[in-house]
Amino acid sequence: MKKQYIIPIFVPHLGCPNNCTFCNQKTISGQQKQITEKEVVDTIEYYLKNFKEKEIEKEIAFFGGSFTGIEKNIQKSLLKIAYSYKKAGIIQGIRISTRPDYIDKDNLKMLKHYGVTTIELGVQSTNNYILEKCKRGHNFEDVKNASKLIRRYGFILGHQMMVGLPESTRKDELKTAKDLAKLKPKIVRIYPVLVIKGTELEEEFKRGDYEPLKLTQAIETCKDLLLFFERQKINVIRIGLQNTDVIINPEKEKSEVVAGPYHECFRQLVESAIWYERIVEKIKSFNVRVKEIEIKINPKDANYVIGYKRENIENLKKMYNVIAKIVQDTKMRKGKFKIAILKKYTDFLDE
Repeated sequence: MKKQYIIPIFVPHLGCPNNCTFCNQKTISGQQKQITEKEVVDTIEYYLKNFKEKEIEKEIAFFGGSFTGIEKNIQKSLLKIAYSYKKAGIIQGIRISTRPDYIDKDNLKMLKHYGVTTIELGVQSTNNYILEKCKRGHNFEDVKNASKLIRRYGFILGHQMMVGLPESTRKDELKTAKDLAKLKPKIVRIYPVLVIKGTELEEEFKRGDYEPLKLTQAIETCKDLLLFFERQKINVIRIGLQNTDVIINPEKEKSEVVAGPYHECFRQLVESAIWYERIVEKIKSFNVRVKEIEIKINPKDANYVIGYKRENIENLKKMYNVIAKIVQDTKMRKGKFKIAILKKYTDFLDE
């Protein structure tokens, strides 16, 4: 997927009819008050001024709350601003996120009129029991109906799902991914559940009624989900909540995260785990014991191959006694790699 700049506009909890057990939108979005038209313009202008590559496509994205549940006059006032930039050719896309049960033909016509290009649905799970347990207020049938309408009206469809919801299992989450793939979204976001202050889930956690996933569990599940969506040619545009001033390590004083699989580089951990498995599988396929290897990769893959704090390189040495040297080559296709054996254990015997 080609590079794109995003101009994020947060409208926390506007239009949302209820509080899901895991949700505190003002905390998650990092936005503590509702945004004004002037602030929208100021935000857009700030990002436009600071984008380094002026020729790259740009998109204004309204995050937080349920956009199509907002009062129509507020929707229109926000969209008019974004649309004026689109008509002027300054930005190329407008994105909104909303609830599946807040999609109908009338609001889709309005969104189309104001130049919206992408609609993301907060699905979270396709298991109706889990949705009810979390007090989502919608069911999977709503997701299917909304997804079909969105695609029929020519929008790019996006889905958001969660990992580690109360009573959800890894099997449930893989089933959710398969259910979503059948609805043909172009993009997906995957969010491991964090226990946030001021939520019903925090009370459940304190009572011992809810146990969040361990970091390693969340990584393993998200790894399987990412590989699945990649096989389905569905672009996973985010894994893990966006870091903000308060979505930070639970050990820090200002953190609003009580517990859960938080990591500032969560996606890197997931991608690195996939790369590590691929490299180990290749090493095991050799008919000799390998002592030292060279891994040739595209520079864009370097951080994932090396691992967070060089974890992959260290684990190859620790677990398999293999020294890995990384060579970055722009001629290598992104996602591909070549391994050359530099030294074998038999070399030492020959000496």
